[in-house]
Amino acid sequence: MKIAIASDHRGVEYKKQIIEYLNSKNYTIIDCSEENTPTDDYPDFAFKVCGKVVNKEADIGILLCRTGIGMSIAANKVKGIRCAKINSKEDAILSRNDNGANVMTFNYTEDINQIKEYIDAFISADVINDERHQRRVNKIIAYEEEHIC
Repeated sequence: MKIAIASDHRGVEYKKQIIEYLNSKNYTIIDCSEENTPTDDYPDFAFKVCGKVVNKEADIGILLCRTGIGMSIAANKVKGIRCAKINSKEDAILSRNDNGANVMTFNYTEDINQIKEYIDAFISADVINDERHQRRVNKIIAYEEEHIC
């Protein structure tokens, strides 16, 4: 599995720990924020990660910022991305099962060990495991197709 990851300047240490953890599990990691500066802008990194996912250079994406919300908002502007802000193992599983999420965001105030647990749950979860969920996601995809300028 290939995983694209990025953080803003404040999330660098968490990103490094996550990369080390995922490397230990033999995943291929694409670091989309190798160079951070104190004035960097999180949307730039969100768009890089999402570009890798949409272009099938990565299977999933991971984003980190102070709240995880800004990255999530930016990511969900990218056609083909369904990004979920993950706060629990249940969020991780249901975002894949019910919504077919392909990118996850975290805040870096969460415990790093919990984040690792959430990432494992996201990766191992089935993607859209029920017809009614696929029907709903298809409506989102259709809307996105019709309303993109």
